[in-house]
Amino acid sequence: MPFEENPAPGATRRSLIVGAAVAGAAATVIGVPDAEAAERRNSGDTAPHKSEGKRTMTSGKTEDGFVTAKDGASIYYKDWGPRDAQTVMFHHGWPLSADDWDAQMLFFLNHGYRVVAHDRRGHGRSTQTATGNEMNTYADDVLAVVAGLGLKNVFHVGHSTGGGEVARYLGRHGTSRAGKAALLGAVPPIMVKTAANPGGLPLEVFDGFRAALAANRAQFFRDIPSGPFYGFNRDGAKVSQGVIDNWWRQGMMGGTKAHYDCIKAFSETDFTEDLKKIGIPVLVMHGDDDQIVPIADSAMLSSKLLPKGSLKVYKGFPHGMATTHAETINADLLAFFKA
Repeated sequence: MPFEENPAPGATRRSLIVGAAVAGAAATVIGVPDAEAAERRNSGDTAPHKSEGKRTMTSGKTEDGFVTAKDGASIYYKDWGPRDAQTVMFHHGWPLSADDWDAQMLFFLNHGYRVVAHDRRGHGRSTQTATGNEMNTYADDVLAVVAGLGLKNVFHVGHSTGGGEVARYLGRHGTSRAGKAALLGAVPPIMVKTAANPGGLPLEVFDGFRAALAANRAQFFRDIPSGPFYGFNRDGAKVSQGVIDNWWRQGMMGGTKAHYDCIKAFSETDFTEDLKKIGIPVLVMHGDDDQIVPIADSAMLSSKLLPKGSLKVYKGFPHGMATTHAETINADLLAFFKA
């Protein structure tokens, strides 16, 4: 397997190949309507608050849970919590959706934050785009959400591909609307092996992803979460079928073309110069048993490129640690935000 010299005993060849996939985590949206209702009761507002549904066709404008990108694509978002509270915006990994962040959204909502998460174009409930499935457009879509909602001093949290999206957004559009950022199991600086990145993964690995996705996306999206993504291929792992099924559910909501294109985006985009430009505090969080995005060629390098970067390594944590170890990750993010 390309990600580790000593794979766990009993790991299958299939699970090891699948282990190269770059993805997000999984959870189920539970209890948010009650939380929002309680907030409305406390504030004296008894009118229903819609957080999703209608579409608007004016670039950067918002209505009920969609903003329209420059090319007309509809970008879905969730926006919960007090409008005047500190905002945390979450950026999911490939090939998932904003639902990836359920455990974090509920946690920070209950701690008084305003929480926002969007479905990347081609993913989840957003338009299944045939074009624009690359990092510059992803970053522009983030700006459409941020500007459309009038967000300022945002704390951005990105996992895996979403970490690359955060880096490109801040590098491309600046930090005037941002306060802090956190990169979890994130793909920067660059995943693929190049002359400048000899520790990266061979291009053939990602060609294999594209072939597997094209041949049988539904099965590929079963193999990833049931194996290395959450460390479920490790001896003694406590496997959750619900987590596996929810990962698959989110992945299959998106478009095949967008998912196919995104493999190139997350593997071949070089975020080195973006990282160097980010002048706000950035916490780099990574599990040392991440079988998807190897820590040596990602977090260990990114943390050194960031002007105000700090690194926190989690012993034994997998790529999907925001789900498997949500209590620890949430507490550390909260401490970072309050610092």
